[in-house]
This record gives sequence, C-alpha cells and structure tokens, in this order.
Amino acid sequence: MPKAKDGDIVKVHYTGRLKDGTVFDTTREGGPMEFKLGDDQVILGFQNAVRGMSPGETKMANVSAEEAYGPRREDLIVEIQRDEFPSYLKPIVGQNLEFFASGNQQMLVHVLRVSDSSVILDGNHPLAGKDLDFDIELIEIQNRGQA
Repeated sequence: MPKAKDGDIVKVHYTGRLKDGTVFDTTREGGPMEFKLGDDQVILGFQNAVRGMSPGETKMANVSAEEAYGPRREDLIVEIQRDEFPSYLKPIVGQNLEFFASGNQQMLVHVLRVSDSSVILDGNHPLAGKDLDFDIELIEIQNRGQA
C-alpha cells in the first residue's frame, strides 16, 4: 500500500484539539482537507504526522507549539494611539482586523483592549504558544508526486 510522501497530494479528515480537549477545528462536518505534502500549506507538525501514512490509516498526533503556530511573541502586541487609528474603524474587543504592515504585508490582528486614547492589537495567531492534538485519517493519496 502506498505511503504519503513529499510531493503527494493528500486528502485527510482531522479533528484538532487543545490540551484541555476543546475542539478548535474539524473537517468531519464537511469534506476532507486536500494539500500537497511538503509544500508548507499546513503546519509542519501536521505534515510530519501525515508523512508515511497509508490511505485508510488513522493516528493521533501531538504537535508542539514550535511545530504548529510557534511561540507567542510579545513584539506582535502593539498599542496604537486612537488618533493614528483609521477614523472609519470602530474597534471592539475581540474583533479581528486586517492591516498592512511595513512592506505592504497583510496581517490579521486581534483587538485586545480599547480605551479613549489607544487600541491594543495582537498579531499572534490565536493558536500561537499552544501544543495541539490532532486525530488524523488519511483518506486518499490523490496523485503521486515527485519527491
């Protein structure tokens, strides 16, 4: 039976959980996720877990924060003065906003705090700093690629 390797396009079902058991994402309510193994389309730890699996195989994978979304970075939490904040935006705690950082790089930020004088934004991925658990089922190796 073929085993998934870099260059293969694979289809997987998965359920991702935090260490406390909270489900943060699943494909079980829709179609499987498809990606090319080795192309960094998904987090490194997930790719490493799928690599070597055969169609029909299931496994539970523990993925460290370093192989998931990395550690939380304090330098990605910034305070912006309200007079520097776009006037058409009315920030609300918990809201996600898109900004363009230096070099015209698109960045998703989360509003942490809002006051009369400033807005505090967090540019960390919501799962940064968290170890993750995945239940993975390899459905199909759609196309055997070249490694």
